[in-house]
Amino acid sequence: MAALPEDPPPLIGEDDRDTAVRRLREAYAEGHVSHEGPDERLHQMLTVRTHSELVSALASLPEENAGTTSTIVAAGGRIRRRGTWRTPRSLKVESAFGRVRLDLSRAVIEHSVVDIELRLGTGRAKITVPRDAIVDTEDLRTGWKDSLHRTRRSSRPGGPRIRISGTMGFGRLKIRHARR
Repeated sequence: MAALPEDPPPLIGEDDRDTAVRRLREAYAEGHVSHEGPDERLHQMLTVRTHSELVSALASLPEENAGTTSTIVAAGGRIRRRGTWRTPRSLKVESAFGRVRLDLSRAVIEHSVVDIELRLGTGRAKITVPRDAIVDTEDLRTGWKDSLHRTRRSSRPGGPRIRISGTMGFGRLKIRHARR
């Protein structure tokens, strides 16, 4: 009896490749990679196709700094962040009642991906993202109204990716890109 063919290994996505290149860049900036090595490693990371190849290419680099996780909790009232503030890698916002307003347009964003997890009961939420940000709301579940978000037609590459997830009961999420 002939053996069944194995499934081909899954191919890596663009986000995985971008993360690998960012890790190499950070390791080089911190002095973990010699001056002779980054070009060869970069070529390797850009040409690998499977997850296992990528893992072996990253094996000699230091572990990725996961960044920080912050949580903002309010039973009622308003949650507001605006002006110049440092965004963590992961932000959790929890509110039973009230409004949420996050303005990232002038925030210091040090990470290429920022995860915002919303756990909202009732009330509206408004998030203003940088002009060149890419917004992903696929993992957001709304109970009453869908979120409002118009993607920008002309965004420059290199902006942060803002991933919004979580659940919203009664209320609406409005996402807008900063004008400047």
